[in-house]
Amino acid sequence: MALLKSNKVIHCLGSISPSLGVLSTRNSSWWGGVQMGPPDPILGVSEAFKRDSNPKKMNLGVGAYRDDQGKPFVLSCVRKAEAIIAAKQLDKEYLAIGGLGEFTKSCAQLALGADNEVLKSGRNITVQTISGTGSLRIGANFLSRFHGGSRDVYLPKPSWGNHTPIFRDAGMQLKAYRYYDPATCGFDFKGALEDISKIPEQSVIMLHACAHNPTGVDPRPEQWKEISEIVKKKNLLVFFDMAYQGFASGDIDRDAWAVRYFIEQGHNILLSQSFAKNMGLYGERVGGFTVVCNDADEAKRVESQLKILIRPIYSNPPMNGARIASTILNTPDLRSLWLEEVHGMANRIIKMREQLVAGLKKEGSTHNWQHVIDQIGMFCFTGLKPEQVERLTKEFSVYMTKDGRISMAGVSSGNVGYLAHAIHAVTK
Repeated sequence: MALLKSNKVIHCLGSISPSLGVLSTRNSSWWGGVQMGPPDPILGVSEAFKRDSNPKKMNLGVGAYRDDQGKPFVLSCVRKAEAIIAAKQLDKEYLAIGGLGEFTKSCAQLALGADNEVLKSGRNITVQTISGTGSLRIGANFLSRFHGGSRDVYLPKPSWGNHTPIFRDAGMQLKAYRYYDPATCGFDFKGALEDISKIPEQSVIMLHACAHNPTGVDPRPEQWKEISEIVKKKNLLVFFDMAYQGFASGDIDRDAWAVRYFIEQGHNILLSQSFAKNMGLYGERVGGFTVVCNDADEAKRVESQLKILIRPIYSNPPMNGARIASTILNTPDLRSLWLEEVHGMANRIIKMREQLVAGLKKEGSTHNWQHVIDQIGMFCFTGLKPEQVERLTKEFSVYMTKDGRISMAGVSSGNVGYLAHAIHAVTK
């Protein structure tokens, strides 16, 4: 009798459980409602490239340096620094939350200049970050929590694709100011000044220190001066992204000119740095985030809050890349070798720009390609239209993003002639 009663109870529960969602919960996935995300446009280019069997195929999408044989390049100064570090048989203990002290000091000196007043007065704080992306995200989180002004961040149009999700996911609002002029494939100086002059006070403005990504278009020094003046007049908070110091022109001081000028003019900037491109430390994830403050006391308070932000995200940064960068920057022979090598990388990119334009003229192109030479850094905004990019891919196996941006690092003396022929074919 007891067994019959228990069966009745079980039967009864079974009949009502669907209305309570018990069975449906057991039979469904926790993540059934997760939708497929859109593919990354650059990774999509690389995947299509890999599937292509054309021996002349070119991948101009990925932003990583290649030598003139199209191979990944490890700097000699990096190999030598690694040997020095290995010989010391150092431990693998955790770094401090703010990173390796020798690295953060050298990182700030590289960006601001060793004799900068900011460093001498101790009114900056620099923390080690997980490359440039991590630096930007720490900066975005800091703004989200402590910036008392507008939550609006104004990006140049266009800007690096990752800027938008980095700031958006930190709770900031994204807006834009004119920057690139498609008609000239150059800097829309007039449009930029007009838009910046209308930005509400205390907003955040993002500036690319050098080698603007994705266009390769940089303001000239006299234009930077006018931008600084109007930004100061509007009381905007400047956030510099400097991912290419040394890699753009081959001169670390020239590439840092805008950053140093803005500080000289009284801007207390935020600054992100990356050592991926200029030292080839892509996978080591080495970067820095700097806040320039009013005084040393304010810098200490900001440092304390940056540590509080970092701790629950990744606790402390990785040490190997920071040790490599620090060893290079603090060993005179290695630093000199690095400066030679980064100059060599930049010069190869500049040479490929010149050879591409020469090749287009040789092919008989009557278009003005001067912007290819005038632009600087790893990327070039060619001015190609989406339908021309599609033809390049289908007919010549030349892969790039649909906006016509090409990574000049993928161009070599062995394939620049083929690229010129292909571009001419789709633009004549």
